[in-house]
Amino acid sequence: MIDCLHRLHRLLCPLAVVFFLSAGLAAGVAAQPAPTTAAPAAAMAPRVLACTVCHGKEGRATPDGYFPRIAGKPAGYLANQLLNFRDGRRSYPQMTYLIEHLTDDYLREMAEHFAALDLPYPPPPPPQAPPAVLEQGRRLVQQGDVARNVPACVACHGAAMTGVAPSIPGLLGLPRDYLNSQLGAWKTGQRRAHAPDCMADIARQLTPEEVSAVSAWLAAQPVAAGGKPARTLPAAMPARCGGVADVPVAGR
Repeated sequence: MIDCLHRLHRLLCPLAVVFFLSAGLAAGVAAQPAPTTAAPAAAMAPRVLACTVCHGKEGRATPDGYFPRIAGKPAGYLANQLLNFRDGRRSYPQMTYLIEHLTDDYLREMAEHFAALDLPYPPPPPPQAPPAVLEQGRRLVQQGDVARNVPACVACHGAAMTGVAPSIPGLLGLPRDYLNSQLGAWKTGQRRAHAPDCMADIARQLTPEEVSAVSAWLAAQPVAAGGKPARTLPAAMPARCGGVADVPVAGR
């Protein structure tokens, strides 16, 4: 029954997006602000109603598990993802339809609106994997696998895994299904980022079992510090990643 409801939500959500588009983003397309002015939060909220149909009230996410939280994510990261959807580096037709005619500046205003929302995270769900699998996921997240040149997740996403401003996302507070699907999309090339696409390189090194273990462990962790991204990483990143050129890289 639950699986049936999940499938129904995924089918109905795009239809609801199209309905709300007329009251939300469509108004923004016709009245995009000049690049030098930023829309106040009160003015921006009704323009992004279409986003909240799938991503939940104020972008908090929904219990469904397939649409991630966007509230409080780093503005640079959200802007990059909107640009990736619009320009074809990420593939989800409903997202592309919503934003394909929006300018870079308007997408950045949308990103800044959601990034500025300071909303509490709910407690994580109970672990969805056996202890041995969770331990495998923990090791990969916190230590990586040096023998295969797989860096620890914390080396880029921060010790608390809440991300790093302005462009590195947090990994906590996300559903296991979503984490699984995104790592799988990087492995198969369905999700891409600006070159060098470091996440694609890392994901291709992981087995399906390791992807599942990492996702299960991350999804079971509480979100520290209100989920706010760190200002800096404690050390240089282990590899160069597109979209985060301002972050120092080890040995370079």
